[in-house]
Amino acid sequence: MTYKAPVKDMLFVLQNIAGVDEITQLPGFEDYDLDTAAAVLEESGKFCSEILEPLNWDGDQNPSSWKNGDVTTTPGFKEAFKQFGESGWQGVIHPIEFGGQGFPKVIATPCAEMLHAANMSFALCPLLTDGAIEALLTAASSELKQRYIPKMVSGEWTGTMNLTEPQAGSDLAAVRTRAELQNDGSYKIFGTKIYITYGEHDMAENIVHLVLARCPGAPEGVKGISLFVVPKFMVHDDGSLGDRNDVHCVSIEHKLGIKASPTAVLQFGDHGGAIAYLVGEENRGLEYMFIMMNAARFAVGMQGVAIADRAYQQAVWYANDRTQSKDLAGSAEPVAIIHHPDVKRMLMTMRAYSEGARAMAYVVAAACDQAHHSADEAIRKKNAAFYDYLVPIIKGFATEMSVDVASLGIQIHGGMGYIEETGAAQYYRDARILPIYEGTTAIQANDLVGRKTYRDGGQVAKSIAALIQETENELQASGSIEAKAMLKHLHAARVSFESVIEYVVTNFKSDIKDVFAGATTYLKLAGTLLSGWQMARALLVSEKKIAEDPDFYSAKIGTAHFYAEYLLSQVPGMASAVLSGGPAVNQLRADQF
Repeated sequence: MTYKAPVKDMLFVLQNIAGVDEITQLPGFEDYDLDTAAAVLEESGKFCSEILEPLNWDGDQNPSSWKNGDVTTTPGFKEAFKQFGESGWQGVIHPIEFGGQGFPKVIATPCAEMLHAANMSFALCPLLTDGAIEALLTAASSELKQRYIPKMVSGEWTGTMNLTEPQAGSDLAAVRTRAELQNDGSYKIFGTKIYITYGEHDMAENIVHLVLARCPGAPEGVKGISLFVVPKFMVHDDGSLGDRNDVHCVSIEHKLGIKASPTAVLQFGDHGGAIAYLVGEENRGLEYMFIMMNAARFAVGMQGVAIADRAYQQAVWYANDRTQSKDLAGSAEPVAIIHHPDVKRMLMTMRAYSEGARAMAYVVAAACDQAHHSADEAIRKKNAAFYDYLVPIIKGFATEMSVDVASLGIQIHGGMGYIEETGAAQYYRDARILPIYEGTTAIQANDLVGRKTYRDGGQVAKSIAALIQETENELQASGSIEAKAMLKHLHAARVSFESVIEYVVTNFKSDIKDVFAGATTYLKLAGTLLSGWQMARALLVSEKKIAEDPDFYSAKIGTAHFYAEYLLSQVPGMASAVLSGGPAVNQLRADQF
């Protein structure tokens, strides 16, 4: 079954939920209207379905391989990546001055979704390159920007993010890779980095590693980490490549999923030191890297949306094709399983989660555009706060959701879902890494509790609740059966959300372990509510437009109705677990497990 980009739904969300028309009036975005977005999305969908999707199964069956320090990617990947760069897709979101297209994030985001849905293993390379470019744009000197960014934007070079070390894991305070200043102002790097996505490969001429390391005398902990550029090949002043740098791939991992994406162990400095260049100032590396990490976390959330939609498309195709058992309402012959109520329940769950998370993510992308490009400082600050609050939710909720959705896809296939040849199992295996890398769900949830809720007394979260209440008022005015159902469950979910915010703010200091025991549930609650809020908005728009396209808009209304009855209805139970479940989580001693 071939992937088909859901361009129509993407454009619906862009126009009616994310407010793309408002974004394209911001300074610098005046040339990017909805028609332009539609043309870009159509071309992106064509590239992804025709070029990248056919390589997805091959990548799973014939993954990247390592030999004597060199990594060979799946046959076809190198050629596809060359075409990807030459077609300008790496530069969609990046500044025109560095060779990019300069599109708003809200238009680039659907392109990224298609990319990951078609071939997640392939898409990880441009994902990390995007993050590296963003970090350099924010913190690097003009010289470093001019030397590295144009080639990365063109797709001739790629980028990586080197944080994790064998002894450190997610605890970046434990980073021990060291950097030694040289007489010419450069540095030499010594250490080992693990889990480096596309840390070595054959798809580009050069790889630009962004590396966290400590300088001599640096403060302990995260305040003593600096960020460096370490190129695979040295770059001459004229842009040509020189000698190989002292950074080498000593192995790649054998993984459950995303097998075509090489996950490298990189060794720096075994032969005299890897030459490196400081990004920004010493000891501010984690601050700079968080720029890249935030971009990557949003992008990983979009991976969740993408793989969920891909699993849904596969399941719909199979449910229409597979004939088994008679219709419960009576039929002479067996029917396609899509007619059976429980199969419909599973398909509706997959569809509702995917559409809700997509809408939430596009709204967050639009907020990012406003935060960076609005001429009004107050609007910039408000949207920046909204974006910062939502990033851990997008990353944590959408990725956890994708695992559940991919699992339902296997269930719909029945025994055939457990057979590799159907393809359903690959989506589940590929999805399973998403709640883990770029910060586990627990890390996102802890961030949501501490930095995003407690630190400001819950003010941003409460402001979002006020916006949801405005949508409740619109639902009240509609009065349709579906709007009434949505109003009932959205109201209850919003009140539950507010009770959790109050609990976190009030009990953070006095009962910190009990508060954090409910952190992941709080994140799931917030994601379910905020996705449901977008589904409510979609319902209201669809009721007004249904005469224009009855099939499309009635399906939007029906999906929103299902979301309210089956998914939003779960939120009060989640809130109960957060409010009173902490002592139960922490009750047993370690030796009792």
